[in-house]
Amino acid sequence: MPQTALDLLRLLAQDAPADLIEARALQATDSETAAVARTLALRVRAGIDEHRRREAELSALVETARDLASAADPRGVLDAIVRRARGLIGTDVAYLTLHDPQRGDTFMRATAGSVSARFQGLRLPLGAGLGGLVAQTRRPYWTADYPADDRYAHTSDIDDAVDEEGLVAICGTPLLVDGEFVGVLFAADRTRRPFTREEVALLGSLAALAAVSLVQARRTAEIADALAALSAAHAGIESAATAHDRFSEVVLSGGGVDDIAATLGELLGCWVAVLDADDGRLAAHGRVPPGDLAASAAVTRSAATGRIARGDGRWAVSVHAAGQRLGSLVLGGCGDLDDGQGRTVERAAMVTALVLLFRLRAAESDQRVRADLLAELLARPEGEPDAGLVERGRLLGLRLGVPHVVAVCRGPVRGLAVAAGEGGGLAGPHGEDLVAVVPGTDPSAVAEALSRRLPDGVTTGTAGPVVPGGGLREVHARAQRTAAALVALGRAAGSARELGFAGLVGPGDVGAFLDDVLGPVVDYDVRRGSDLLGTLDAYFAAGGSPSRAAGSLHVHVNTVTQRLDRVATLLGDDWSIPARALELQLALHLRRLGGTTT
Repeated sequence: MPQTALDLLRLLAQDAPADLIEARALQATDSETAAVARTLALRVRAGIDEHRRREAELSALVETARDLASAADPRGVLDAIVRRARGLIGTDVAYLTLHDPQRGDTFMRATAGSVSARFQGLRLPLGAGLGGLVAQTRRPYWTADYPADDRYAHTSDIDDAVDEEGLVAICGTPLLVDGEFVGVLFAADRTRRPFTREEVALLGSLAALAAVSLVQARRTAEIADALAALSAAHAGIESAATAHDRFSEVVLSGGGVDDIAATLGELLGCWVAVLDADDGRLAAHGRVPPGDLAASAAVTRSAATGRIARGDGRWAVSVHAAGQRLGSLVLGGCGDLDDGQGRTVERAAMVTALVLLFRLRAAESDQRVRADLLAELLARPEGEPDAGLVERGRLLGLRLGVPHVVAVCRGPVRGLAVAAGEGGGLAGPHGEDLVAVVPGTDPSAVAEALSRRLPDGVTTGTAGPVVPGGGLREVHARAQRTAAALVALGRAAGSARELGFAGLVGPGDVGAFLDDVLGPVVDYDVRRGSDLLGTLDAYFAAGGSPSRAAGSLHVHVNTVTQRLDRVATLLGDDWSIPARALELQLALHLRRLGGTTT
């Protein structure tokens, strides 16, 4: 074998570089043999170099994959991929952009070798620039001279940022996750240079690893979210179980809405108020702020939806049972409530509904029993107290052996039996009226008390006292007549004792009687603006003495005499005889009872 060939083989065996092999071939004396040996040696050298390059690339890819598999935060691998892309391809700069679906463009996620802050903050619209074209087509593109390449849609923002970074040659390849575009991996030089297919393929392999990293990051985030949701759900279940146990204890121990409010307030660390169906406050826990809680937007919203609602810095949930609204729970001072806490509030509303429903049903049952007892008492004739009825009353907390006042309430009285029977009495419907039998000896005081508790439009007449166990029929009849007289007189409340003889008049008797007796005098006073009625009243109150009447009216006695003369003219000279005078006095009394003074 020629010496030149042997020398070249020896250099190859020594892993000599290509330039040294080239120099030895040029020293050969046998030019033809040396040329063949040189060509073969350089080809072998190039193959060895290519093999080593591929080996280095594969090693880098394997190392990157190993980092990806072991990384605690897979997103940090993106920075490592950018650095390795720069090193393996041998460019001045490498960078990676990610897709922003909300804005419809891509933004810088990682850079290596970049010196321009403007370039590092660049956003690339889809279709603009080389990267925008990669993002739009999902195919790799590269150029040896980007500023002069008119294949890409140039924009001033992109060109200025590229110019500030000093980039000339750029290669970009897409990142795809399950067929979905997520970003672009770039390698770029600050001088003109071509990109080989091997370099583009290597950049694509690194882009695939970057895509895997994004998939792993996405799945890690999904797993973390799922675990967090599971943990929150578990905590919510535990919280709900605790709340369920606490509320169950309240119900089983016979607790009321005040105990529910206290339990809910302790569980959530807030103040709680329980409102009834009329938005009155039933119970409260904590420092409940003053004011009309029912006017809160939260109460209005919850009443419309039936679910927990927030408004005016408060939370509220409507309390429903058996198809009717029984009230509301209102709470505050607790900030935001999570789903578990919201369910706890709704559970408290459900338990409150049960307690209120039990109370309502118990009250209705008790009221039916009381109404039956009242009906028996009203039907029983006068006589000695009935021991059986008295005992039944005792079981209901009543003392039927002591004096009571009978009240007859007339008007819109439906549903008012409970209010009328407060204070240890009986109440129930009787015909068109509501009848109440209330402990006491003062009918007038009972009438006033009931009038305050009952709504406007209800007239209350009372009579008594009487011992209920001995019969109520006669006293009830007097109370009925009193109520009828009060309606005729336009008064809201009064007793038979107050009305006296006026309690005997019927609803249609008063107006006609007043017109017949006092009509001319009333008309005269209205036309002239005088006070003949007042003078008549003072005259009768003074026992028929003009001088004493003048003193009570603070006028001269002659004035009283002149006014009485005018009365005689209007009513006739016989107005002062006993029979006519009695009628006048009765009419004046009825006018006072009816609240008429002129």
